[in-house]
Amino acid sequence: MHPVRQHARVLSAALAGTAVEFYDFYIYATAAALVFGPLFFPAQDPAAQLALSFLTFGIAFVARPVGAIAFGHFGDRIGRKSTLVASLMLMGGSTLLIAFLPTHAMAEGWGAGWLAPALLCLLRFGQGFGLGGEWGGAALLAVENAPKGWEARFGAAPQFGAPVGFLAANGLFLLLGLWLPEAEFKAWGWRIPFLLSAVLVGLGLWVRLRIGETPQFRAALEQEKPPAVPLARLFAQHGWAVLAGTAGAIACFAIFYLATAFALGVGTTTLGYNRTEFLTAQLAANCFLALGIGVAAHRADKQGSRSTLALGAAATVVLGFVFGPGLQSGSLFTVFATLSAALFVMGYVYGPLGAWLPTLYPPLVRYSGVSVAFNAGGIVGGALTPFVAQGMAASGNLIFVGLLISVAGLMTLIGVLSARPTA
Repeated sequence: MHPVRQHARVLSAALAGTAVEFYDFYIYATAAALVFGPLFFPAQDPAAQLALSFLTFGIAFVARPVGAIAFGHFGDRIGRKSTLVASLMLMGGSTLLIAFLPTHAMAEGWGAGWLAPALLCLLRFGQGFGLGGEWGGAALLAVENAPKGWEARFGAAPQFGAPVGFLAANGLFLLLGLWLPEAEFKAWGWRIPFLLSAVLVGLGLWVRLRIGETPQFRAALEQEKPPAVPLARLFAQHGWAVLAGTAGAIACFAIFYLATAFALGVGTTTLGYNRTEFLTAQLAANCFLALGIGVAAHRADKQGSRSTLALGAAATVVLGFVFGPGLQSGSLFTVFATLSAALFVMGYVYGPLGAWLPTLYPPLVRYSGVSVAFNAGGIVGGALTPFVAQGMAASGNLIFVGLLISVAGLMTLIGVLSARPTA
């Protein structure tokens, strides 16, 4: 039987869960770019509103390493399956509650205007905390079940959750924009994607509750007991691998959030594009992310995940020099081409991560190692980069934003080349 058909349930669990969680994450990113600024920070000017909105977006990247530590601890001690179910429930619950948040105007009517942004930040932290344990566990679920020679293609299953979740999130916002007048969308329409997350989380839980523990983790437990504190052993024996893995994950975050949330915010404000047209261009460009992931994962199984990531990192450095001018071209087609190229390159530095990061750590600290490295890379590439980029755009330096991508690519290249797999 073909390996994919034989392990269809495992691959479905890895894909479905991350698609749901990335959908949750992306609807926040889209709402942050479109509506959260004026709804939760009305006293600021439009540029400051967008900056503060992206700052709340970045809170999740601070929460993610905390979640990675917590979920990594239990993932290395009690197993991958139970930990993945818990991470999905936490992020799904946080996302659903955002649908019921009062806006600043509502909270001010109660004499507590500060409560609205405070609750938004709290739930954003919950989203990030849950996602901190999600990706690493999903990657291990796929890779530790993979037949020999299929590790990268199986490990790409969670990565495909990114374009699927992005397509569902932005596609829904696009439909709402076509269906609702602008005033109604800002008044209540933005809440619908957060409400619908409850259905998707239920689907993800149903798939994940039907799978078992991974063979590699069961085999490792037969050899020795799990460490009492996996994180302590991880940093004591594999500290350099954590740093290298962190650097290796930076480029994919930098490209993605600059090509999605940041580009959408700037494109529909500073650059003056129609929101529906820009969302359509992003949705079409998203197909190139899926293509890049597939091509890179296939190459990684044939020629190695390390060399594939290095190639993607080098391409990221080059990409940075055309990204800013492409956004500022004044042509929506050129913007689409720029975003398509960026997301294809992102596929090359994202697709093989699921196979490459687990090679840096032994099984009993692997959940912690993969999760900490991936999410620490997210702080640099996904939290700081869009915030700095927004400041550059507000000061009239949008054309230089791409240099942030080049720096991220260089950091990833150094991390990948300096890392060595465990025995």
